[in-house]
Amino acid sequence: MTAVALAGLGLISPLGPTPGVFWRGLLRGQRAFGELGCPQGDFRSRVVAAVSPGDCPAPAGRRKEALATTAARQALAAAGLTGLPDGSLLVVVSQAPALGAAPAERDGDFAGPRPEALLAACRADARRTHVVHLSHACASAAYAAAFARDWLLSGLGSTALVAGASALNRYEYASMDVVRTLSPHGARPFDTDRDGITVGEGGGAFVLETAASARARGHRPEAWLTGAACMVDTSEPVASAPAAVLDCMRAALDDAGTRRVDYIHAHATGTVQGDAAEAEAVAGLARALDHGPLPMSSHKGAVGHLLHASAFPGLVAAAGFLREAHIPGTPGLRRPAPLPDGVLAPNRPRRAATAEHALVNSFGFGGNNASLVLSTTGG
Repeated sequence: MTAVALAGLGLISPLGPTPGVFWRGLLRGQRAFGELGCPQGDFRSRVVAAVSPGDCPAPAGRRKEALATTAARQALAAAGLTGLPDGSLLVVVSQAPALGAAPAERDGDFAGPRPEALLAACRADARRTHVVHLSHACASAAYAAAFARDWLLSGLGSTALVAGASALNRYEYASMDVVRTLSPHGARPFDTDRDGITVGEGGGAFVLETAASARARGHRPEAWLTGAACMVDTSEPVASAPAAVLDCMRAALDDAGTRRVDYIHAHATGTVQGDAAEAEAVAGLARALDHGPLPMSSHKGAVGHLLHASAFPGLVAAAGFLREAHIPGTPGLRRPAPLPDGVLAPNRPRRAATAEHALVNSFGFGGNNASLVLSTTGG
């Protein structure tokens, strides 16, 4: 048995304060973009996707913490838990923490949610909880899912919580601006006019649980995490090598023991190079599986790129697909760019003939590639 239960999900995004609001907004094609209200800084793009539109990027440590702890409470409630059980694993995803930083510095741009704050929000005993901080660029939350799944399957515990957040701040915004990845008009993945990413903010969390524990509680999970692959590719400085992306997706499906995928929630940020590389890899997957056109879409035209936390909305979208058999469109997609044979990127929702397996892709700078497989059965 290699599957673990995705017992509960939590998400606060620019579309709204719950996973359900995000999913319904995604199906409606909503875009939660606004104007960057920062009086300082000459940025190429002033388009953002903030929980509070118009917020100025500022030291963001406590804001990330508030988003992450709220999402963690949501995920526990969705899992039917009043708190994180003793002996559980807590994985915090964000920027790497500044070891030995002064209290004031821990509120700054690099600061992520403090484990002690998450433990308090989850009514967990710090002495009886295993805490890990994990940072793999924009694939961090997906890497954390794979790590937590391995921890559970190793018999080290029955429950794991992964939580993290992204909040607008001057440093991260400027770092994207200086390498000219920001869109001055708003991200439009897979669109002929796509010209870069939009930075978003939000918080996410999910609870993973062993099949035996879920059955013992009589809990019906959101989905099953049946496969995962995490690969660091050093051939390119960014995650845009089609062969590496294809290898990652194939490895995740092999891990899940399936050659079928009904929907791919793409990483697709809205850059020409990144979108094209992922589409080429998906076309290669369709050929390798002898599959018809594979449908894929992205949430980043709706809520922007949540950086370290970007896999959280991807998991909510994939779980929604498996639950309702609706393939979401990509918000903002008006003029679809040409795609290779074997790839379908709808600009509006459509019914799926089958909804048994979904792939969630998450890629980051430094070749941090991750793919997760969610399935309707597995326990």
